[in-house]
Amino acid sequence: MAPTRVAAIDCGTNTIRLLIADAHPDGGPTGRRLEKVERRSRIVRLGQGVDRTGRLDDGALERTLDVVADYAERIRAAGAQRARFVATSATRDASNRDLFVNGVRKRLGIEPEVVSGDEEARLSFAGSLLGARGEGRRLVVDLGGGSTELVLGARAPEAAISLDTGSVRVTERYLADGVTPAAEAAARTHVRELLDRAEEVMDLGATEELVGLAGTITTITAHALRLSDFDPDSIHGARLPLGTILASCEAILRSTAAERESWDYLRPGRRDVIAAGALVWSEVIGRVAERMREAGRPLESAVTSLTDILDGIALSLVEGGAERHD
Repeated sequence: MAPTRVAAIDCGTNTIRLLIADAHPDGGPTGRRLEKVERRSRIVRLGQGVDRTGRLDDGALERTLDVVADYAERIRAAGAQRARFVATSATRDASNRDLFVNGVRKRLGIEPEVVSGDEEARLSFAGSLLGARGEGRRLVVDLGGGSTELVLGARAPEAAISLDTGSVRVTERYLADGVTPAAEAAARTHVRELLDRAEEVMDLGATEELVGLAGTITTITAHALRLSDFDPDSIHGARLPLGTILASCEAILRSTAAERESWDYLRPGRRDVIAAGALVWSEVIGRVAERMREAGRPLESAVTSLTDILDGIALSLVEGGAERHD
């Protein structure tokens, strides 16, 4: 059977990403294998100020739509048969999201989808399964700029929740003036209260494997591995002891601007929000580890995956019902 060429765009609070891939039938957990044609990422900070103003910033809209126009040309040049554009947290929260939706439609030729937190979680989980090993129940954590999705399940989600916390949101709300003791305490209280909500819908102690997705977690992993640059082959599938990850979270949280600038794996658009992301990840790890200790199954490590919601969007295009891109 000939592969289907698909194009997926994930537009989050901080980053807009493109994946063009050939989808092949496969006997793995998703039933498909994605052969990458092109994968790109641009930090545009679409969610700049949304938490405070409730609307998309004009400059952020312009930056994002410029990238959409570039991605549209790449999709056409690659001859993708199907395309899907998914927008997440920042766009869900914006009162003027129609400007964004109309702008994407004009440039890309398809209707962008402003998906719910539940759909975002489902897509993240599906993407994380690509190349997954083992049959156990996994907790997939997709730590974004404006929201963080927690999904528990084995081969399909059994419980999921989207929490209104992430690297950009926590930075703007609590750490805009730096990581002071009072600001850090307030930020941690915020994350812990949201994790309390997560525990109302899922048993974190039932986790058999903790899997982290998205730019914050891949950056923390690069720091923990002491990489000189962002090396996908080293980061994808990396299994690190919790102590190592938490030590990197702490080092990032206490880092100076000069230190962050010296880390070649940390992109400029993420430098000002990575401390908040490290705080969120450390709180998630701490809570899951605590619940697993209570369950008599101590958690010793976490896995980082570079396959995530973007891959999940691509997979959804060969599940039926997706729009064609002409």
